[in-house]
Amino acid sequence: MNYIILFVVALLLTFLLTVLILRKLIPILKSKKMGQTILEIGPRWHKSKEGTPTMGGVSFILASIITGFLGCIYIIVVDGITVTLPFMFTLAFAVAAGIIGCIDDSAKLKKKQNEGLTALQKYALQFLVSGIYLVAMTIVCRRFSTVMFIPFLGKSVDFGVFYYIICMILLTGFLNAVNLTDGIDGLCSSITLVFGIFVAVAAYVTGGMSPDGGTVLLGAIMIGGTGGFLVYNFYPARVFMGDTGSLFLGALVVGAGFILNNPLIVIIPGIVYIIETLSVILQVLYFKITHGKRLFKMSPIHHHFEKCGWSEIKIVIVFTLVTVVFSVVAVLFGLK
Repeated sequence: MNYIILFVVALLLTFLLTVLILRKLIPILKSKKMGQTILEIGPRWHKSKEGTPTMGGVSFILASIITGFLGCIYIIVVDGITVTLPFMFTLAFAVAAGIIGCIDDSAKLKKKQNEGLTALQKYALQFLVSGIYLVAMTIVCRRFSTVMFIPFLGKSVDFGVFYYIICMILLTGFLNAVNLTDGIDGLCSSITLVFGIFVAVAAYVTGGMSPDGGTVLLGAIMIGGTGGFLVYNFYPARVFMGDTGSLFLGALVVGAGFILNNPLIVIIPGIVYIIETLSVILQVLYFKITHGKRLFKMSPIHHHFEKCGWSEIKIVIVFTLVTVVFSVVAVLFGLK
């Protein structure tokens, strides 16, 4: 089945719904005084952002649910319900991750500080929903075994029980990696938009003119949702997505690898997410080893470049272009 029409309609619908929901949501968030609290240790110029409405990710979550529901009905009519199951589970996983983010954001607003759930609480919830998702994709969809394709090497390796360990690291790791990337206006949205384009292209590269409908739909809602959000989130941002939005997007990003039956592929187009995470890990380790010295001026690394004098727009452009390059590399050399 040619899903080009589905892709275009789903993309446009998600984009329009996100924009329209945000138009109504931003005034509500402002009236409820649901504004972002800025850390004192952050760049001093970020204090001007304090009070900007957060939890705006609710907009593209709702848009994605509506579009995903309608898209699944179309796919079921054309190809049957089995084809839609991986997408359904991935969207459900993303919504569950978004709910965790919503709980965290709500706790921050209640405490009026940039600290919500503890790291242990947040990770425990992420581990739980990731585990349920992995079980659903492995047992219910019956698409996966313990054999994992290795991008660039062009061969598959049976990891046995370590397959599940690797998958859980990927799932929880990318949830937090995308969350860390959401630190300046438009950054996470722009990078994830490009990642969504990669997903859509990968669907056609791996499936020809009859790609998997769920993969096409996933790419469409990622592009449409982040594109619509950028209307209000690009510098200077009028709304932030919060952990509600970034954890939802993180689940879609890592879920794309499972839908493509190539979990490790997300590492290539998702290189910026990984670099952001590594910068935090290296900063903490270096600080402890050297008893107080810093490897970067600030982490995640986008803040380091800010303190080096880069504008937010420049950082977004450069990081997005890096994602474009690595997405092309992933399409050319990483797919099976």
